[in-house]
Amino acid sequence: MPVSQNIIDELKNQGIQVDSSQIILINNLCSLELNKKTLFNLRIINKKRTKSGIYIWGDVGRGKTLITQTFIKKCIDVSTKSFHYIDLMKFIHKKLSEYSGEINPLKKVKKALQKDCQLLFIDEFQVEDVADAMIIGLLISELIEDGLNILITSNAHPNDLYKDGLQRKKFLDSMEILQQKVEVFELNAGIDYRTKTIMEFTSVKKNYTDEEIQKLINGNADSEAILSSRITINDRNFECKQVNNNLLWLGFKNFFRQPTGTDDFIYICDKYDWIFISDFIECDDDSLDIIRRFISFVDIAYKEKTKVRFFFNEQEISKTYSGQKLGVIWERCESRLKEMVLFDHLNQ
Repeated sequence: MPVSQNIIDELKNQGIQVDSSQIILINNLCSLELNKKTLFNLRIINKKRTKSGIYIWGDVGRGKTLITQTFIKKCIDVSTKSFHYIDLMKFIHKKLSEYSGEINPLKKVKKALQKDCQLLFIDEFQVEDVADAMIIGLLISELIEDGLNILITSNAHPNDLYKDGLQRKKFLDSMEILQQKVEVFELNAGIDYRTKTIMEFTSVKKNYTDEEIQKLINGNADSEAILSSRITINDRNFECKQVNNNLLWLGFKNFFRQPTGTDDFIYICDKYDWIFISDFIECDDDSLDIIRRFISFVDIAYKEKTKVRFFFNEQEISKTYSGQKLGVIWERCESRLKEMVLFDHLNQ
């Protein structure tokens, strides 16, 4: 049986019908000539190889992480280190702090990553901070020059990373080596399996416990959970139920009590692939601040076609606000909510 078939069968066991673009990616992964030598031989070996790995980019929900993780699990027999990008940067900054005051601390960080590692997997590669951009650009280019096998997943092509960032030219210069030495593969449009799964799951019944919602999140996270009950929005911290990579879970009764505004809602609608909202309560004119913030969020999410799952459970949408002062403003919001519950706004 071809090695690639093992991956396809594993994905089918998880309910995923692999499409043509995903099959090409799987075949390309299985065709990689991974270096199995030690660090001391890497530069020599690297000169003989055409590619040192694959940079996989494409829309969220296409299976980039799942396919890569399955490939590593089923097909890789070399020592591997796997990081979500956020965890990788935490590791790098921690090591830089440890080596503070020493000569060329970044070189020591590189050696720490290379130690007992023949394949480095970086998930959700996303460069936003200027300091991180300068560090990761140089580090990645040197690791590739050393011949380390590298697998990367990202939502963006390398040329579109760190857009409008300070000193972006330096970062892109470092990334040139990546594009020369690593295959850049676009996992193009197909079925968004996360969206499909969430839509199917949430159409089964009306009531969902926090445990059931958590199970849904765990089954559809892009990688191992990065959990937090606090979220930073426009340099301010707010309470939430959970942040998990590019999925945000909010509690209605707590989140919209906080001093959030239009800019904050634009931020989260742009940043997160899915937003879950649960813990709904009935509000009246004594809770106008909560309702006004919620209406503002709905307006923005509706306009931006944000994927939102409202867990109203047994509470009727109309009961979310029973006051009199907002009148037609609430009627418009209620109408939009009814569309959004069925995800109809995504197709307009």
